[in-house]
Amino acid sequence: MPSEFEKALPILRKIESAGYEAYFVGGSVRDTILKRPIHDVDIATSAYPSEVKGLFKRTVDTGIEHGTVMILDHGTGYEVTTFRTESGYQDYRRPDKVTFVRSLREDLKRRDFTINALALSENGQVTDLFGGLVDMKARVIRAVGDPEERFNEDALRMMRAVRFASQLDFRIDDQTLKGIYDHSNLLKKIAVERIHTEFIKMMMGQDAGNGLSLMLKTRLYRYIPEFGDHFETLVELVKTPIRLINEVQVWSLFAASFQFQRSQIETFLKKWKTANKIINDVILTTDLIFRIQAQTVNNLDLYHAGRQNVQNAVAVAENYLNESLPDLIKAYDNLPITSRKQLEITGGELIKQGILKPGPQLGKTLTDLEKAVVIGKVRNRRSELMTEAISLNKE
Repeated sequence: MPSEFEKALPILRKIESAGYEAYFVGGSVRDTILKRPIHDVDIATSAYPSEVKGLFKRTVDTGIEHGTVMILDHGTGYEVTTFRTESGYQDYRRPDKVTFVRSLREDLKRRDFTINALALSENGQVTDLFGGLVDMKARVIRAVGDPEERFNEDALRMMRAVRFASQLDFRIDDQTLKGIYDHSNLLKKIAVERIHTEFIKMMMGQDAGNGLSLMLKTRLYRYIPEFGDHFETLVELVKTPIRLINEVQVWSLFAASFQFQRSQIETFLKKWKTANKIINDVILTTDLIFRIQAQTVNNLDLYHAGRQNVQNAVAVAENYLNESLPDLIKAYDNLPITSRKQLEITGGELIKQGILKPGPQLGKTLTDLEKAVVIGKVRNRRSELMTEAISLNKE
């Protein structure tokens, strides 16, 4: 067992010693079998929430209405969820009714895909009631039971399917794929924030091109912000191996491919509920990509983009826009300064020397000095900067 499970074993053993069943379940079991890193350790039990709380001194009701209790007794918080069945999904996302049960089978059969419907006991025995181990060996993503039922219960599962295909480099079985195609329009029912999370994970997977191709085949692309108008561009994009390592690279790839300018990028990403910092970085990165394509990159462009966005632009331009370019990261590292804070003169010194007074002109002069140093017009030396400041203000 991986160390993450070893640390949580006392939880399972205490529940079992009270006469209940307890298992590790879900993605952590899948990733253990696939020898992938584990993120969240989820525990499922036949004990009802009140019974779980009675066994441990420190608990938090993190999702008590759905049977989830967080146990804090052992230094780390572990979420323990009672076996349950679900019914009535009027919003295509959350069940209208949750019923607690004592049966592991009933709990596992409500899960999305066979590779996630696995339970691991404290002695290392895997319970696989729906062929998840066989599908894992065959590298197949298959819905538990009827795909149409699973996607009507939770339409986000369609995005999760293509995300897993990308992350794990698996294929989606034909019946499950047809279920996604037939129900793709249900994605409109899902909050864009939830789609955003799955989409970024998909695009950062080991086979993002496969995930994107599946979105085209199943028509899911029609029901995410802005993508519906760019089918031909997306078809061309999936012909190139896609390897992305952060969200800025993901959105910059699409913004550059769609030929979006600054205002269009902002509109596009606000529809995706993207963080303002990400939006700003994508604008800077995409602008630099366009300059790379036009072969007009200068030191000032690199300076304004910042090192991380230079790296992002280079990654996108080299790998996905088939551009051959000079070593821009080395060029950035050779800039005289990479921040105004590195200027060998301050606004306070300019005021003290009587060259300027506080006000807008002071800020403009510092900006001009910053630019002059970056483009190599003036060296970053106090005496030369002072002379340049005097010259600028005479003009």
